[in-house]
Amino acid sequence: MQLQLPLFPHSTKMVSECLGVYEQDALVQYIINGLPAYAHLPDDLNEFRYITSNFIARGLCRKSEVQRAFHVSIDSVHRSYDKYLKEGRAGFFGNDGRKGYAHKLTGKRQERVQRKLDKGQSVLSIAKEEGVSEGAIRYAVSQGYLKKKIAPQ
Repeated sequence: MQLQLPLFPHSTKMVSECLGVYEQDALVQYIINGLPAYAHLPDDLNEFRYITSNFIARGLCRKSEVQRAFHVSIDSVHRSYDKYLKEGRAGFFGNDGRKGYAHKLTGKRQERVQRKLDKGQSVLSIAKEEGVSEGAIRYAVSQGYLKKKIAPQ
């Protein structure tokens, strides 16, 4: 199943009778009865999932309204709402040993990791410095995205 990213309108779009949303100045902004209520970056899915679940829990909109307004799957909305009810904010932003770690090494981070591998630095120390899991680095090496320096015998 492919992830459906939310679509944010550039002019105000009403999600429900009292809740509106628009994107301006590289921020998605939510308004309740015309007053600003919350804002997040457009590519921050955890913030989006948290705040829409919060709005549903507070009775400001329904799951189906979120699905229609942002063009996301209803299953995704249900999963986020269930997570919100069970774990609250920590379910989206907590640190359970996996959350907060990058699973893919791309761009500047990949370049930094490669430079450190070239210098012979250990995978564990690189992972700690870069805030990624050891497994992510080892996987990138096994797939050929990164090259690990072979120690002289």
